[in-house]
Amino acid sequence: MDWLIELLPLSYTNAVVLIGSVTIGITAGVLGSFAVLRERSLVGDAIAHATLPGVVIAFIASGAKDASTLAVGAALAGVAAALLIVGIERTGRLRPDAAIGVVLSAFFSLGIVLLTYVANFNNANQAGLDQYLFGQAAGLLEGDLVAMAALCLASLAIVAALLRPLRATLFDAEFAGSIGLPVRALELITMAALVVAVIVGVRTVGAILMVAMLIVPAVTARQFCDRLPTMLVAAGATGAVVGGSGALISESAALPTGPVVVLVGSGAAVCALLFAPRRGVAWNARRLIRDRRRAVTEGVLVDVETALHAGPPPTSTELMLASGRPRRALRRALRDLDRAGILERDGDRILLSEAGAAAAHAVLERRDLWHAWLEYGWKLELPDAREPDPSDLRGGLGDAAVERLRALAASEPTQ
Repeated sequence: MDWLIELLPLSYTNAVVLIGSVTIGITAGVLGSFAVLRERSLVGDAIAHATLPGVVIAFIASGAKDASTLAVGAALAGVAAALLIVGIERTGRLRPDAAIGVVLSAFFSLGIVLLTYVANFNNANQAGLDQYLFGQAAGLLEGDLVAMAALCLASLAIVAALLRPLRATLFDAEFAGSIGLPVRALELITMAALVVAVIVGVRTVGAILMVAMLIVPAVTARQFCDRLPTMLVAAGATGAVVGGSGALISESAALPTGPVVVLVGSGAAVCALLFAPRRGVAWNARRLIRDRRRAVTEGVLVDVETALHAGPPPTSTELMLASGRPRRALRRALRDLDRAGILERDGDRILLSEAGAAAAHAVLERRDLWHAWLEYGWKLELPDAREPDPSDLRGGLGDAAVERLRALAASEPTQ
């Protein structure tokens, strides 16, 4: 690990903190993805809080504040909490969220009581145990990095080796059990992976903030990825960037590393939720505005077509009175149609170009198809359940199904 520390243009302490934060980000990003996708994110929170009594008990048993001994105590407490959550869930007497809440509050309360108990003995060695609440990245040593890297690589290797059965269990546990996969064992493996992630990061980020490191990279990556392998890679990379940038910012601003890392990660998650393509709030809002504007424009096009068949070419005022549309919306729709080369003008009268007539015919045909689908779609006897797009019914159903739909609509007597 010396060679990596020497490569970084930072002081020894800052280089150790940077490497440790990146390692935590990678581990928490990959392993936390399983909890996020399984909708069990708070299990990581319960395990993180459960490490506190394990740390204190390990200190009481050993009488020394040795990092490896405290890590073992934290790991045992985390495993105990995970098994207890699973056991309570399987009894069926409590809902999963209630089981998590009970375990979290019980273990964390026990940890606070034990911290107070140890503090009353005036043992100088106990100083710093409370830093497991909020983390102390500056206390990391090179040996800690070696242990963290080993746990990270081991957990990533296990995930890579068991990715296919883990994926089957993650998305359809009943199917996984039906094909002979050991569902319960795989669930325990995911729990153990969360324990590993917590142990890697709790000393740096702290028990209270560790849940953010398990959730934030996975949530951020999920906004951009549709496949599990891609999401795991993206979550690990996001965690590494968040951890590294948070460590650098905290070093330059003389701020605590753990909270800064979490704030950077939270900012990244918020940006992803807002601006991610296809899923972001801003992206969906823009698409909704575009779809509404297109619907109004198509409606005005149909209004013009209807008016032309009913009498002389209409004016914009006549269209507004006939349709009841707001003047501003009508003007914008007419402007869009003009730009598309769909309208022609004869003074203040509005006509359709050749392209406009074809476009109006296509809109009316699409509407007729959608009405036919709503009324007769149940008679098609499709081989699977479908929810076609109203704007592209043919693309959703296929040409053969659309032709059968037309035949059904034509065969029904007109009311």
